[in-house]
Amino acid sequence: MITRAGTAGRDRRRSELREFLMSRRARVSPAEVGLPDGGARRRTPGLRREEVAVLAGVGASWYQWLEQGRDISVSPQVLDAVGRVLRLSNTERRHLYVLAGLNPPAAEVEPSKRDMCEGLRRLIDTWMPYPAHIMDRYYNCVLYNDAAATVLGMRPETTWNCILDFFTDPLYRSRARNWEHNARTVVAQFRATCAANPDDEGFQQVLADLTGASAEFAALWEERDIEDAGQIRKELDHPLVGLLSLESTALQVPARPDLTIVLHTPLEEANTAAKLEWLASPEGRRGAMYPVAG
Repeated sequence: MITRAGTAGRDRRRSELREFLMSRRARVSPAEVGLPDGGARRRTPGLRREEVAVLAGVGASWYQWLEQGRDISVSPQVLDAVGRVLRLSNTERRHLYVLAGLNPPAAEVEPSKRDMCEGLRRLIDTWMPYPAHIMDRYYNCVLYNDAAATVLGMRPETTWNCILDFFTDPLYRSRARNWEHNARTVVAQFRATCAANPDDEGFQQVLADLTGASAEFAALWEERDIEDAGQIRKELDHPLVGLLSLESTALQVPARPDLTIVLHTPLEEANTAAKLEWLASPEGRRGAMYPVAG
């Protein structure tokens, strides 16, 4: 049964669909799609409905009904054809799916958003003196700040894959007090990511590398636990300042769905914030220059 609120929401969505398609159609000139512009006789800004229909390979009446927000059956293939004619961005294409009542396709990185690393570098550097790093979709480390190096042991000679390092880096494991507890969460979150990308060979390669490198990972993977990414409490025993209690939070930037930002926030226990500030100070940096066990 459709409730009054459901009917109102559907009507709003159809109204927005109509206005959205009309506005996108008005942006595209006939010349951009290889049609004559018609000169001064052309009254319609952008493309006509009939022109969109022909270029998308759909019936003129059907497209008119779509733009009017009528209750018609739509398919992803047809919406993609309309999106190509209207030159929709990936974000706009996903929006069209939502307005048409379909599950949107996976988010993609817009070409104009690919060069965001400088801005993201500024973000994690501003997070100092707290650790922060950025991973790609396969858990490969893209960037990390100085605190991540000092506290988490991130360094050029490791694999640069965060989940592989979690299981195989002896420096990190020597510091992680609650490693066994967090290992279950890490594997469960990785399984959720793999399950969402079943045909992605990149994840299959990471899985093969992990299974071959760590018997502990392989055993946990067989338990088939699954969990969404979120926050993880980390207790680290740092050789210079002792216990550090941190909470890591995984964040995604909608414009860069291929990247995950991991920010570590100090918890109140063990005076962690003050210890991190000292480690980032000139005195703390000098202390880190000398070999210390662990």
